[in-house]
Amino acid sequence: MSDIDELVVAVRKSSKYGRVCEDVVHGVGERELAKGRRLKEAIKATKKKLHQVGGAYLEGGMDYAAWLADLRAASGNKGDFRWACAQTMRYHSSTKERFQILDEFYATILAGLPPIHSVLDLACGLNPLAIPWMGLLDDATYYAYDIYEDMVDFLRAFMKLTQVRGQALACDVLQSCPLPKVDLALVLKSIPCLEQIDKSAGKRLLDVIDADHLLISFPVHSLGGRDKGMPTNYEARFRELVAGKAWKIKRFEFATELAFLVSK
Repeated sequence: MSDIDELVVAVRKSSKYGRVCEDVVHGVGERELAKGRRLKEAIKATKKKLHQVGGAYLEGGMDYAAWLADLRAASGNKGDFRWACAQTMRYHSSTKERFQILDEFYATILAGLPPIHSVLDLACGLNPLAIPWMGLLDDATYYAYDIYEDMVDFLRAFMKLTQVRGQALACDVLQSCPLPKVDLALVLKSIPCLEQIDKSAGKRLLDVIDADHLLISFPVHSLGGRDKGMPTNYEARFRELVAGKAWKIKRFEFATELAFLVSK
């Protein structure tokens, strides 16, 4: 067995990373081995990187069966269902931060766009549960991609419950995810995470995503709540990514998130 195969097996034996998409583990592991690390060191470094890009955002136990049961029980009432969606989103740090601005976030940013027929949500986490706030057309198609297989199973069941057309898929967005043509692509707070794996990830993604509009956002503080100059630094990084592009850009700043709507 090769070093990379041993690494993938070892990482996926861990209860914490056992449901991370194999392509993602393989890609991160290859990069760590390429640095000249010994196998044991590369396994440790791979786990650390996976924590940085995904594990750090999971709020305790992810009880998907219980969440789905709550959503099913609330599905007969629009208000109750939105409340159940919002409560569930609080179990992922990224969507938890968006909780306090959820009513204004999509309504403000998407207000000037034409009707949305299709959405691509990259490194989505639990964000598809915000679909009731997005104002999509009833027949809209939604593509949700993340690295966690069990989370994607839950999102697939959620989409079936809400009769949302589309696909939920566990994949490596830097290598193996299909990128269909869509009206709107969501790249929410994911570029800093992806660039921890590959520093060119942000630029490559913005170039290859086939969307009329991209909603790209960045956190304004760390998971621990510290500012650390993040809005200024991330805006500078975003401007680097779009430099030289003849794209129309709108900037939005909220209490917990800095967002840019890019129209290609």
